[in-house]
Amino acid sequence: MRYLIGIDVSKFKHTASVIDNDGVVYVEPFDFNNDIIGFQLFLSTVSSFTNDDYIIGMEDTGHYGDNLQRFLLSKELKVAMLNPLATNHIRLAFGKAKNDKLDSVTIGSALAMPRLYRIIKDDHFSYHEIRELTRYRLHLTKSSNIYKNRLKKLIDITFPEFDSLFSTAYSNTYLKVLHDFQSAENIASTDIRTLRKALIVDRGRCVSITAEELKSAAKQSIGHSNFAMEIEIRQTVEMIEKINSNLEAVEKKIEEFSRQLNSPILAIPGISHISAMSILAEIGDFSKYESAKQIIKLSGTNPFVYESGTYSMARTRLEKKGSKYLRATLYKTIQTVILFNPVFNQYYAKKRAEGKSHLCAQGHCVRKLLRIIYHILTTGKEFDPALLR
Repeated sequence: MRYLIGIDVSKFKHTASVIDNDGVVYVEPFDFNNDIIGFQLFLSTVSSFTNDDYIIGMEDTGHYGDNLQRFLLSKELKVAMLNPLATNHIRLAFGKAKNDKLDSVTIGSALAMPRLYRIIKDDHFSYHEIRELTRYRLHLTKSSNIYKNRLKKLIDITFPEFDSLFSTAYSNTYLKVLHDFQSAENIASTDIRTLRKALIVDRGRCVSITAEELKSAAKQSIGHSNFAMEIEIRQTVEMIEKINSNLEAVEKKIEEFSRQLNSPILAIPGISHISAMSILAEIGDFSKYESAKQIIKLSGTNPFVYESGTYSMARTRLEKKGSKYLRATLYKTIQTVILFNPVFNQYYAKKRAEGKSHLCAQGHCVRKLLRIIYHILTTGKEFDPALLR
């Protein structure tokens, strides 16, 4: 007989109960606080069961259970994580209402089915830390794009010709000019020597545009500005520069992790240190997956097919369940993989020739990439492009 200890996690308190494989309740649902006193209360309540065959489980959702997981692992207890979709299906199947007391029993019931959970160990938090870092990078990237879009709108009003003067948007010099002068009117009224200094970038190198060309374009600009827009441009540039600085530091740390791990998937053309760590951190330990299909399902990139009787959907869509972060990383990564890997390029072209849309063809390539990554990491073999054909 195995004791199943289910924990329903929340922000301030958790709820736990103990049942067995037959659903017999040994400890009625009880609450304990999300602090050291609460953790010790939980241990003392279930200690008589952890000396036998047992498993402690909770849903893999949010971050409120992180400290509890670390505490339990430090006590060398067997801890499992459950997919919240699995416990929800059990709840619906038995017509149970959702509340904290009943949920701990539902989680315990799910622990009776080994395929629904995965055992975690200390290395779980190694992936967890990298995942936090790669997700933070994604957050910074999105924030940067928001501020850049806002800056673009302001430039279109104050100096619409500005972008055409620079070969690279948002470069250091591009941002410096906007920060210092903000509008065409200010540039047009600034002396030429001051403009020349603004166009000097690192190590004394100058940009392709001259101060004279910049001033001439500003004088002929149709843009207009006011005090409010100038303040917003200057502060928006400062936000972009700060985010860029943070991104550089985060990406440097991610690359350090990647070099330490030295994953064989880095040998796949188009896979960078950033994309490799983003993919591996979201997937975690590959040994817990029985097939590449499980990873594809985790990414939510498997096609959703609906059939009923004689009816079948003419077009399919992605299920989009699982990790949205993994899915976003894969679709961004596959662009460079298709670009730099001839086999993937040909595979993409083949799907397009079959009438697949751009995104659908990319989806086929993403699933192919995941199957290759799974094969490399579970067999220990190095990447061999000749085997892709």
